[in-house]
Amino acid sequence: MHLLIVEDDRQLRNSLSRGLREAGYTIDAVGTGSQATASAAQSSYDGIILDILLPGEDGVSVCRAIRASGNRVPILMLTAMDAVEHRIKGLDAGADDYLTKPFDFGELLARVRALTRRHGEQGAATELAIGDLKINTGSHAVRRGRRDIPLTAKEYAFLLHLARNAGRVVSRAELMSQVWDDPRHQYSNIIDVYASRLRRKIDEGERQALFTTLRGTGYMLAAPEGARSTARRGS
Repeated sequence: MHLLIVEDDRQLRNSLSRGLREAGYTIDAVGTGSQATASAAQSSYDGIILDILLPGEDGVSVCRAIRASGNRVPILMLTAMDAVEHRIKGLDAGADDYLTKPFDFGELLARVRALTRRHGEQGAATELAIGDLKINTGSHAVRRGRRDIPLTAKEYAFLLHLARNAGRVVSRAELMSQVWDDPRHQYSNIIDVYASRLRRKIDEGERQALFTTLRGTGYMLAAPEGARSTARRGS
C-alpha cells in the first residue's frame, strides 16, 4: 500500500517513513502543506498521515483541499494539541481519525491498518496484475498463474514498488530511498541480492520473463507484449 506522510519535523518524518516501510508500505514523505496538496493531486494513495501543525498551509486546510477535490483517501491527522476543539476541527475538515502526539508507533500502525482496511472494503484497488502475476495488496499474497510465491517482507516491498510502477524503469536510487529508506547507499549490493531472489522466484520455470534488469540503470517489472497490467478492485 502507498502512503503519504506529511510532517514538518524531519526526525519524526524519517522515523515514521522507516517504520512504515519496514511494515511493507510504500512511502512518500513531505514537510509542507503545499507539497502535501500537490502530492495528493498527482498520486493515488491508500492513506495519508497528516500533521495538523505545518508551515504555511496547515493540516486542516490541506485536508479540506483534498476533500474539496473529491479525493476520499483515508486521512489520519496527527496533532500535538490535546484540546477537543482542535480534534473536532480536523474531523470536521474531513479527517477519518486522529492521533495525539506523543504516540506509540504500534498504535499508529494499527490505526493505519484499520483505515486502509475499511477503505479497501469500500472498493479500493486490492489486486495488481502484471501479466499472469497477481499481487493482493490487502493480504500480501503473490501468485503467478497457479503458483503461490512466498516472499519476505522486504522482497514484497521491492516487488510492490516495481508493480506500482510497471513498465517503467525504477532506478537503484529510488529503490534505496523508497524500499530501504537509505538514499545514500544506492550502490549497495543489497539491491542486487534481492533482485536476484525476486527474478528467480517470479520467472524461474516460466516461458515469459516479467522481471528485467537494465545494467547500470535499474529494474523493471513489465507484462509480456499483448498482456495487460491492471489494478482490480475488491468485491
